[in-house]
Amino acid sequence: MKPDWDTLMDQFKDSETALVADVDCTAEGKALCDMAGVKGYPTLKYGDPSDLQDYDGGRDLKTLISFAETSLKPMCSVDNIDLCDDDKKAQIESYQQLDSDALDAAIEEAEEKLKESEKTFKDEVAKLQGRYQDLMKEKEDKDFEVKSSGLGLMKSVKGFKSISAGNDEL
Repeated sequence: MKPDWDTLMDQFKDSETALVADVDCTAEGKALCDMAGVKGYPTLKYGDPSDLQDYDGGRDLKTLISFAETSLKPMCSVDNIDLCDDDKKAQIESYQQLDSDALDAAIEEAEEKLKESEKTFKDEVAKLQGRYQDLMKEKEDKDFEVKSSGLGLMKSVKGFKSISAGNDEL
C-alpha cells in the first residue's frame, strides 16, 4: 500500500484544499496519532483535523484517488461554517456558547458513551466466542460419538458388500 499512498500524496501535493500525508506514529507523530485514536497500522483518517474520521474503503490506488477527489474537500466545521446546513450551524453555535469547563464535560460525556459502546461490543463478542467454543466442543463430541458407534465399520461393510456383489463403485 505504501507505493500507492506515496503516489496519492504526490498527486495532491499542490492541492489548496486537500492534504494527503503520512505520519510516523512510532516517532515524532505519536502524540498526533494518540489524539486521533490511531490503534493499528496502517490507519487512514480523513476530515476535519480536530475530528478525524476512519477511512474504511479500498486501499488500491484507483479507489484512493477516487475517494480523495470526491471527499477531500473543505467540510462543515467551525472554520468553514458557511459549508454547514442550518442544523449543524445551530449545533456549532450552541457549543460555542458553552464555557470551556462545560464543553470539556460534554466532550467527556460523549466519549464515555463511546467507551461504553465499545465495552458492550467487546463483552458481547466475548460471549459469542464462548458460545462458539461450546458449540464447537458439542459438535466434536457428537462427531466422535457417531464415528465411534460404528460409522466407519458400516461404510467398510457396505464397500465390501458392493465389491462382493460385483459392483466396483464404493
